[in-house]
Amino acid sequence: MKWLFSFLALLGGCAIGLQAVINGGLGKKVGAVEGAFISFVIGALALFFVVIFFGKGNISAVSHVPKWQLIGGLLGASYVFIMVLVVPKIGVTPTLITVIAGQLLMGAIIDHFGLLGGKIVPLDLKKILAIVMLFGALFLFHKK
Repeated sequence: MKWLFSFLALLGGCAIGLQAVINGGLGKKVGAVEGAFISFVIGALALFFVVIFFGKGNISAVSHVPKWQLIGGLLGASYVFIMVLVVPKIGVTPTLITVIAGQLLMGAIIDHFGLLGGKIVPLDLKKILAIVMLFGALFLFHKK
């Protein structure tokens, strides 16, 4: 089962790579903010229909969650906006490796301290070395 979830995560990563270039092109034609808005509206409509036909949860429970848990949509919107803005300037690969570096750095911090209710997964030398090497790759991608 673990392999299935890893495969789904891989597909999600591929989707983000496609999304980056598609949204970057959209942003060049309609504007960065407008492109991010259009992308989010279409995504919201898609999720609306998924909730209607497949949802089994209780959407009204949103009024009972901690309010800080609602900023995920703002973070997602800022990510899409940044991608629309940055991809046409530096390309898909440098943008994505930079995003991945940021994700891994934040993930390592969250895991190490168990922030936001996450499981504590301490940093060790091997993980720190992997992050440093990723930033080395990031440097090489951006170096002319």
